[in-house]
Amino acid sequence: MSQVDFYSKFDEMTILLHSFAFNLTKNVEEAKDLFQETAYRALTNMEKFRPGTNFKAWLFTIMKNIFINNYRKKMKANTIMDSTENNYYINSGNQSIKNDGDSNMMMEELTKMVRELESSIKVPFLMHYEGFKYQEIADHLNLPLGTVKSRIFFARKELKSKIDVRYAGNARV
Repeated sequence: MSQVDFYSKFDEMTILLHSFAFNLTKNVEEAKDLFQETAYRALTNMEKFRPGTNFKAWLFTIMKNIFINNYRKKMKANTIMDSTENNYYINSGNQSIKNDGDSNMMMEELTKMVRELESSIKVPFLMHYEGFKYQEIADHLNLPLGTVKSRIFFARKELKSKIDVRYAGNARV
């Protein structure tokens, strides 16, 4: 293919290339840059195009590959590595001390609330909490499946209301 034929075919594709570039970038300026880069690569690699193949697909592939490469570069550039010693809070992650006092107290209170439940709803609830499936609980307690589900529901509901009362509506359940 001669240079004149190549340039005229490329000229016919400019509108489509601009549209495709904008579709990829969603930004007018970035689309212009992507188009320019594609035009440059296509013109410098003109000899690599094989006559008789799809010229439009060849150009679109060049543009898509440029876009993907630029996107990957941006993602790598956004990764921040801070290895300075003067950022105490950033570098002190492994020096923090965890205090489980609050969660231990909350767990003790919840356990007490569960113990106070009526046994007809407490037993299915505890079995479900321990990992038993509804059907397994029903078989073990010799109850219908619907009864087991409703008792677990009522246990949750009662626990939630106890937590709401205990923490004056500020519960995170």
